[in-house]
Amino acid sequence: MITIYHLDTSRSERIVWLMEELGLEYQLELHLRQPNGAAPDALKAIHPLGKAPIIRDGDTVLAESGAIVEYIVNRHAGGRLAVAPAAADYARYLYWIHFAEGSLMSLMILALVLTRIPGGDKTPAGGRVQDRMNKMLAFVDAELAAGPYFVGAQFTAADVMMTFTFTTMRHFLDYDLAPYARIVAYLKRIEARPAYRKAMALAGPKVDT
Repeated sequence: MITIYHLDTSRSERIVWLMEELGLEYQLELHLRQPNGAAPDALKAIHPLGKAPIIRDGDTVLAESGAIVEYIVNRHAGGRLAVAPAAADYARYLYWIHFAEGSLMSLMILALVLTRIPGGDKTPAGGRVQDRMNKMLAFVDAELAAGPYFVGAQFTAADVMMTFTFTTMRHFLDYDLAPYARIVAYLKRIEARPAYRKAMALAGPKVDT
């Protein structure tokens, strides 16, 4: 059985959600953030970087949410929620799996850092980052026209990767989704999924700001 080492209000919610969507058994081990928001030292005993998510599958210990998602769908789910390499949508599936962290989250983290510097978001650099955010969100919104999910009609692990950036991440980085009607509609579809609701009850964000 896979053990998920879950840090509250973190990307590790993705892994709980994925397991619920797949109906796979797992053990959830919750770790709480320290008062300063950092992960507890106990996670370093599991993985040297002490960051979540981390899973243990037998002798295998694996970190990084994207790697974990691909590992689970390919090793334990028989390819469910994935797209086969020979399929027409395979490239699109890979793109969104990796876009979530490689493009969107990296930009959001940069924007977040600037908001932590007094006046940082008001500097020319802050303005450029905001412009890039607006263009990035407009791009994602336009791409959902082929929906209802990121790989068309099929809900996949790419959706598990992408959703965090529009939900939990907004507890840390305040940005407006109102101009992006397709993203807003997409989130309503996601939030209606029973597996998502269960995962959020178990491992959803615990902050209000």
